[in-house]
Amino acid sequence: MGKNWTDRDVPDQTGRVAVVTGANTGLGFETARVLAERGASVVLAVRDVEKGKQAAARFGSGADVTVQELDLASLDSVRAAAADLHTALPKIDLLVNNAGVMYPPRQTTREGFELQFGTNHLGHFALTGLLLDLLLPVAGSRVVAVASQAHRIRAGIHFDDLQWENSYDRVAAYGQSKLANLMFGYELQRRLAPLGTTVALAAHPGVARTELMRNTPAVLRGLFSVAAPLFTHDSAHGALPLLRAATDPGALGGQYYGPDGLGESRGYPKVAASSPQSYDVAIQRRLWTVSEELTGVKFPVG
Repeated sequence: MGKNWTDRDVPDQTGRVAVVTGANTGLGFETARVLAERGASVVLAVRDVEKGKQAAARFGSGADVTVQELDLASLDSVRAAAADLHTALPKIDLLVNNAGVMYPPRQTTREGFELQFGTNHLGHFALTGLLLDLLLPVAGSRVVAVASQAHRIRAGIHFDDLQWENSYDRVAAYGQSKLANLMFGYELQRRLAPLGTTVALAAHPGVARTELMRNTPAVLRGLFSVAAPLFTHDSAHGALPLLRAATDPGALGGQYYGPDGLGESRGYPKVAASSPQSYDVAIQRRLWTVSEELTGVKFPVG
């Protein structure tokens, strides 16, 4: 495109149904807000229902917005949410896997998975698998994996210790979870491609000022505060790559969107390239198999 892509470029979404995880604040809220403004019926899938209701109240009076409880750190909650959505929705056009945690002290999910890997990757993996039958019949439907530049930072898929039980490094663990998001998205697209209806894409927000930063190490928070005008942007701008991946008619399955500024830290959305290891098909397939085993969720695509 010959101009900077903004939320004004999001086409009419009337008749489309979007599910956005972590939509009560930050990137998820901004993504859901724009989709609703363009006419989509939007489900805010959130851990805290009361906060979800407060977020929904901020939408315009004409917005079609509902709230669905979803705790990605509990596979029971993921299954319950998927069951609720099957009852409530005839279809899904857009699934934006946005919710996540970053840099917490070591904690585990209900099933005992390391919190970042369990929430950011396994929770979304299970949710996508359980909802895919609502997407597959819908021509033009999309799944968007929200990644991060952190997939480049001390990141790898540590199959010998996925849950960081031997020693915990919160930065490396977050990197693993975001690398897993990307690899899942790429492998999902490969499996969806023969069907010709649903596609999978990925996006990252650059360095967006959101609540996700609350557990960032103090030295990095200080750096962000000093350099914020140069290397960060607000959540509305951070959501633009997500929105472009979700709605741009020219976007293709398997593409990855990020900001066009220095280091992809801020700016307008463009097609980006992820790290070389993120494209490793053997690791993608192994991660897929392990994820199915850990979650107990089998996808209806081969």
